[in-house]
Amino acid sequence: MDSIQQTPKRPRVPRWVLMLITYALSLACLVWALYGYDFSEIKGDIRRVRWGWVALAIVFDLSVYVFHGWRWVTLLKPIEKLSLWRTVQAIYIGLFANEVLPLRPGEIIRCYLLAAWNKLPISLTLTSMVIERVIDGIWLVGAFWISASLMNMPAPLVDFARAMAGGVFVLALVFLYVLFHKKHAHSVMSSSKWAQKFIHVLDMIHELGDWRTLLASFGVTFFYWLLQALSIWALFRSYEMDLSIWAATVVLVVIRIGTIIPAAPGNLGVFNSVAKLALMLFLVEPGTASGFSIFLWAALTLPLLIGGFVAVFLTGVSIGDIRKHAHDHHRQHRERRETPARH
Repeated sequence: MDSIQQTPKRPRVPRWVLMLITYALSLACLVWALYGYDFSEIKGDIRRVRWGWVALAIVFDLSVYVFHGWRWVTLLKPIEKLSLWRTVQAIYIGLFANEVLPLRPGEIIRCYLLAAWNKLPISLTLTSMVIERVIDGIWLVGAFWISASLMNMPAPLVDFARAMAGGVFVLALVFLYVLFHKKHAHSVMSSSKWAQKFIHVLDMIHELGDWRTLLASFGVTFFYWLLQALSIWALFRSYEMDLSIWAATVVLVVIRIGTIIPAAPGNLGVFNSVAKLALMLFLVEPGTASGFSIFLWAALTLPLLIGGFVAVFLTGVSIGDIRKHAHDHHRQHRERRETPARH
C-alpha cells in the first residue's frame, strides 16, 4: 500500500484567545467612547429626541438589506434565479448572528442558509459574498478618499484605508484576471499544491462573471450605501444635530472602516469609539458625540435584532443550531478541499 504523506497542520490560535482579545478591545473602546459623557443628561437627551425622525431612520436602515438581497440575487442570476424574500431572510439571520454572537459568524451563516435552501454549493455562495465585499470595498474606498481630500482625517485611519485600498485593488485585479484569462489562471494554480485547493473558486468566479449582472450589482450597491447614509442623517435630525447628509456619509464611511475587524457582538465599543471620532471631525463636542454614539448604536442595532429574531423564528430552528450546522458544513467543505488526492 502506498503511504500518503500528510502535511502537518499548522497550530491555530485558540478561539478563547481571539474572544478575549476582541472583548478587551471592545471594552477599551467603549470606555474611551463614554469618556466625558455626563450620564445625568440621559433622561433629558431622550426627551429631546424627535421620534418621527427615528422611525424614518429605522425604515431606511431596514430597507438597506432589501437592496442587499436584491444585489445578491442579481449576482447569482447567471447561475440560479433566487427568491428575493428567502435571500433577505438569510441576510437578516446573518445580521442577527453578528449582533448576538462573537467573532461575526453571520457571513458564513447567511451563505450556508442560501446554499442549503436553494441546493447550491456553499463555495458558490461564499464566492459571491467575496465579490460583494470587493464591490463594497470599491465604493467604500472611493467615498473615503473623496472625504479625505475635503477634510483632515486621522493619520491611523488614513493608513488603514490605504491598506484596505491595496487589498481591494489586488482582489479586483485577481477577479478581472480570472475572467479574462481562465485557462492561464488554471495552469498557474495547478502548478502549486497549495493553490490547487482553490481552483474550484476560479470556476465559480467565471460562472458569476457576467458583465451585465456585475454592473447591475455595482449600481444597486449605490442605493445600499445611500440608504445607510440617509439613516444616519435622519438620526442627526432626531437628535437636533445640524449636520448634513455629507457629514452622515463621512460618519458612515469612518464607522464601516473602523469596524471591519471583528469585535464583540454588535460591534459594541468599537462602533461607539469610531462614531465618536467621526463626529468630532465635524467639531461636535466630545460629550455630545459620546451620547450620540450610544443613541446611534441602539437605533441601528435594536431594529436589526427584532428583524433578525423574526427571520430566525420563521425557520423553526434556534440561532445556535443554525450556527452549528453552518460551522459543520463549512468545516466539512474545507476538509474536502484540503484532503490530498489519492492515486
